[in-house]
Amino acid sequence: MKYLLTRLVWLPVVLWAVVTLTFVVLRLAPGNPLDAIAARAIASDQIERVRAEWGLDQPLWQQYLVFLGGLLRGDFGVALSSGVPVIRLLGDRLPPTIELALAAMIISTVVGVGAGVISAVARNRWIDYSVRLLAITGLSVPWFWLAIVLIIIFSVRLGWTPVGGRIEAGMDYQVRTGFMLIDTLLTGNWVALGSFLRHLALPALAIGLTSAGFVARVTRSAMLDVLRADYIRTARAKGLRDQVVVVRHALRNALLPVLTLQGLQFGALLGGAVITEVVFAWPGVGRLLLESIQRRDYPVVQGAVIFVALCYVLVNLAVDVLYHVVDPRLRRA
Repeated sequence: MKYLLTRLVWLPVVLWAVVTLTFVVLRLAPGNPLDAIAARAIASDQIERVRAEWGLDQPLWQQYLVFLGGLLRGDFGVALSSGVPVIRLLGDRLPPTIELALAAMIISTVVGVGAGVISAVARNRWIDYSVRLLAITGLSVPWFWLAIVLIIIFSVRLGWTPVGGRIEAGMDYQVRTGFMLIDTLLTGNWVALGSFLRHLALPALAIGLTSAGFVARVTRSAMLDVLRADYIRTARAKGLRDQVVVVRHALRNALLPVLTLQGLQFGALLGGAVITEVVFAWPGVGRLLLESIQRRDYPVVQGAVIFVALCYVLVNLAVDVLYHVVDPRLRRA
């Protein structure tokens, strides 16, 4: 409890540092939200009126205080480009990003942990060399390249999956939670569910397979260390089957570094796999962040960055808690 309270005390400090740094960097970057309005060749008095309406005519320190005051009230502001509250924009884009992140994490965990365990058990055999080669390949291949290859193979050549989007255009489904998987299951809309899963498959594979290389390497290294431990030799000397020794005794203790890696990876995915979302036209937080940066939409960029930072901090906190659940030695420390 003391450890958790300490981490929770530092949470607002980290968020304040992220907020301040984001505010300063956005103002120092070339360009401003008024550039798009000035490009329309409208009168200068209209530009000044918009500048005053958006508060851009105030000194930076005053803009900063107004922004912090809004955050303390839970007000992230309004998007300059659309007039929609930032909270609503993030709320609309959050469910697609969570669905994509969870699907990619499941793929990377199942493939990576399974491959790492097999490689460690079959050390210095042909299957070990094969898994290590595939893991290095996964580490070397960027997300966008694999995404394009998957599109060419499964969408263009075979025609099995759509090229992009979240669901087929014009398909009706009832929105209840914003999560399409849950909504289609609750309403029994199996046609929309199938369309959603076909659209989800390629972006989840593109992220999951590249991440699986990291997971496989970390899992193999951790398993090799655990398999050399004295208690593993004792378990085998008692006559336990290899499957029991590997799964029940070795794997659990080898999961600690995997938890750290997957926690950081999940935080990054919740922040938005920007390139993958752009390639597959996935309407998530990452794509919203990129579009807002291009438009210099200060409130949306600031809100999205705060959300990313909050995801990182909370996921890392959850990983630390899971450490104590998985490893009893930490509970006794």
